[in-house]
Amino acid sequence: MNDDSRRRQLHLMPPDAMPDSTEPSPLAVHYAFDPARLTQARYLAGMTKKTVADLIGVSAAAVGQYELGVTRPRPEVLPRIAEVLDVPLAFFIAGRPHGRLDTSGAHFRSLRKTSSSQRNKATASAEQIWELAHALERHVYLPDINLPSPRLSDDDAEDTPDQPADPLGSARSLRRHWHLGDGPVQHLVRRIETNGIIVVTPPRDSGLQSVDAFSTSQFSRPIIVLTPNRADDVYRHRFTAAHELGHLVMHSTATGDPAQEREADMFAAEFLTPRNSILPGLPRRVDLRHLAELSRVWGVSVHSLLYRCRETGLLSDTAASRGYQRLRTLQGQPGFAPQSILSFPTEQPSMLRQAFNVASQSGLTIQSLGAELGWRPSKCETLLGMPAVKPTLELVVD
Repeated sequence: MNDDSRRRQLHLMPPDAMPDSTEPSPLAVHYAFDPARLTQARYLAGMTKKTVADLIGVSAAAVGQYELGVTRPRPEVLPRIAEVLDVPLAFFIAGRPHGRLDTSGAHFRSLRKTSSSQRNKATASAEQIWELAHALERHVYLPDINLPSPRLSDDDAEDTPDQPADPLGSARSLRRHWHLGDGPVQHLVRRIETNGIIVVTPPRDSGLQSVDAFSTSQFSRPIIVLTPNRADDVYRHRFTAAHELGHLVMHSTATGDPAQEREADMFAAEFLTPRNSILPGLPRRVDLRHLAELSRVWGVSVHSLLYRCRETGLLSDTAASRGYQRLRTLQGQPGFAPQSILSFPTEQPSMLRQAFNVASQSGLTIQSLGAELGWRPSKCETLLGMPAVKPTLELVVD
């Protein structure tokens, strides 16, 4: 789907009154202080309570009491907290919609490699992504969420968490639901967004590069966060997106069980390369040239196609191992070098940015959106995927 078609899906809503952007006084914030916002800001900054306490000149126990709502920060302390956590003072005012996400509500692809601090930062980031989408939906109708209904058992009761998922059946079901046929999936990220799922790729300086992608269905809109450590390889990027899509389709809760990750991988492989369609074209021996051609057709890596050959029984474990060894010697060579997603616009998220562009036609600005959210405008620009524009210095010689 091209950008013009997507813009036609974003219908203008009547503009709402914009909140006053005047900076509140510390005393006003003291009386309207939201403890959960302090926790969110601290998670986003990647700081412990002790670190914050040391920087603002109070005890760690005091910060803990602020976050529990037992006490409120004194008015003279609030500006120091805002400065340390790099948020405007208005960020701490209660009353705005706040997406709450516990770490158990998000699927982390590399859970064992992700520290609790990194998971906290990731979930706080997902909360803000939801808040941004929620704010935009006051101005623009986003595409409807279009995922299959949960699988039903014979007695029409919903599956219980301990029932095994069906990765292959779920992938085929979603293909049918989205009318994808049996061929390659073109423009995967754009297609996911068209079906109402929020996709975000944070910038490299977001502090999330060590978190290997995650997703959640705990909000009113599902969210997939594709962290930038895979953006240099469009095929890995696409497989990761399909993996997270599998979690949204199959797993209502995140258990941290490696079995869920295997199921999501199986879903992604079947969704991107349906067995019945890909099998006739796969070689019966290691043929990297042929696999490279298939890679470009199907939008998956040669490595994943080798795995598919082994998985379907076309290659023995020994033959596949030799194939992987040969593939390593070709890394970086023409036809086998990674390709950045920057060359593939439809594999880059754009729904939120396009929603803002449509809303801006009726008066929404980055400044007013930031005031609505209690954020700095630069934060809005970052999550919308807008490039920072620096002024150009012009030197004039008389």
